[in-house]
Amino acid sequence: MQTAAVQWIGEEKFVATSPSGHAMAIDSDRTSNKAAGPMELTLMALGACTATDVVSVLKKKRQRLESLEVICSGERAAEPPQVWTKLEVLYRLRGTLDETAVKRAIELSEQKYCSVSAMLQKTATLTWRYEILPPSE
Repeated sequence: MQTAAVQWIGEEKFVATSPSGHAMAIDSDRTSNKAAGPMELTLMALGACTATDVVSVLKKKRQRLESLEVICSGERAAEPPQVWTKLEVLYRLRGTLDETAVKRAIELSEQKYCSVSAMLQKTATLTWRYEILPPSE
């Protein structure tokens, strides 16, 4: 079993320590906004999870990926619990890339590998799109 710890440090601020020992600040008060909030971290986790998958799959397909930016946007329910109800993931890739390989990498992440998206699909509609930018000169 993995264990994370969250320590309250005053107001609506916390320090969370991951199972691997990495600490980060969390601020649930969106007015003071001193650190990311828990639901923002969920969007960030979705982006990092699927980005990892896409990079890995494209590497196995011997694609020449120069850069990848994953932009996750979402809408939340109006009433508590304010879960994510609609999410959009935009992949902005740069490199010498075969479009079929890119589409397949995203599909594999969405349907098989990304644990975060698998959880979020229980409450939210997820849509995915991508842009392939030309390689740098």
